[in-house]
Formats: sequence, C-alpha cells, structure tokens
Amino acid sequence: MKKFILVLLAALPGLALAAGPSIPLDKAGNDLTDKESLKRGFETYVNYCLGCHQLQYQRYNRTFADLGIDEKEGIAKYMYTGEKVGDHITNTMPAKDAAKWFGSAPPDLTLEARLRSPDWIYTYLRSFYADPNRPFGVNNTVFKDVGMPHVLQGLQGVSTLDENGNLGEASGGSLTAEEYDTLVRDLTNFLEYVGEPNKLERKNLGYWVIGFLFILLIFSYLLKREYWKDVH
Repeated sequence: MKKFILVLLAALPGLALAAGPSIPLDKAGNDLTDKESLKRGFETYVNYCLGCHQLQYQRYNRTFADLGIDEKEGIAKYMYTGEKVGDHITNTMPAKDAAKWFGSAPPDLTLEARLRSPDWIYTYLRSFYADPNRPFGVNNTVFKDVGMPHVLQGLQGVSTLDENGNLGEASGGSLTAEEYDTLVRDLTNFLEYVGEPNKLERKNLGYWVIGFLFILLIFSYLLKREYWKDVH
C-alpha cells in the first residue's frame, strides 16, 4: 500500500503538466430566457457550424417548440436539405473522410457546453489568430494547434499575436468587434440550451422542491416535539 501511494505521489507532477496551464476565460453572460438570442444562435449554427458539427441528440421539432419558432417557419428557415421535422440535427459528412480532411472527425456538439463550459466556447470562438504554419492558416490561444478552420473569419476578420503572445484586435471582417462578440454570445447561448434543453424547468422545479422540504421540516419538527413532549 505504501509503495502504491509513493508511486501515485510521484506521478502527480507529471499529471499536472499533462493537463496544461489554465487559460483565463471570458464570461459569456448567457441568458437562456432570451428566445431571440437563442434563435439567432440557432441560425448561426445552421449556417456556419452544421456542415461539420452535428447535434445528433437534438431534434428540430424540439428546438422549434422550445425557441417559439413556428414549424412552417422553422422548416423554411433552418432546414435546408429535406430532413423531416422530427429528425435529429445532423449532416451528411462521412466520418472517415472528415477524419482525413481535419485530422480527426469534427465532434458532435450537443453536449459541448456541458463538457467545456459556455465560457470556454465563447472565449475559443474569439481566440483564433493567423498562423501560416497550420494547415488552415489559423491557430487558437485556447486550443493550441486546433485542426478546425476559423469558419467565422469572414465575420470577425484576422487576428495576430504580438511578441508577448497577446491576441491583437481582428481586422478585415464584415462585423465590428462588438457585433462579432454578440454573434458568438448568441451561438454560445444556443449551445448551452442544446446541452440541457430543460435546464430552466429543472431550476424552477428545484425551488419548489426546496420550498416543499422546508415546509416538511417545520411539520416534522412540530411532530417531533409532540411525540417527545412527555419524555422530557
């Protein structure tokens, strides 16, 4: 047992180095009650992300219902390739080909916000910079040597790193920095919703449960006093 503990303690520094340094993350400031933000994020996802990244655990009709989108409007605006409204949000990219093109198949993003956190996604999408040594000409300060192209580059523009490794302001995009931040926040908001569509309902139910338990505690205490009054 002592030998096992010593081996474990000796391995801890290596494990810490393998985990890599922590990256300061910007706050996304999501609001899952903002249906308009969720709709804009959904539209951005369909137009810029769905070609590579699926949401294989999320259905179109569930998304339409939760975001307050009329089904006919949703089919016309968000479904481009003839899927059925009850289908999952998937694409037709072959996984084997994708692995050849990008080095590994693009991950499904249904649970990405729960895996990485919304702040991570928000910061990541704003941290690309020009790197001619990478296959797609870009790198990322949050995810070093990422194999993903900067699909929003036309909107954000191109950033560079200064001599101290700090990310400079992007230039050449069709959006201002504030507009791009808003677009990324909406997209992050949508991905947080997709990771747990019933999150708001769960939280609201939690308040009712806590209230019920508090009332039950009062009655339990009074009942205890009634049972034990003759003992004391």
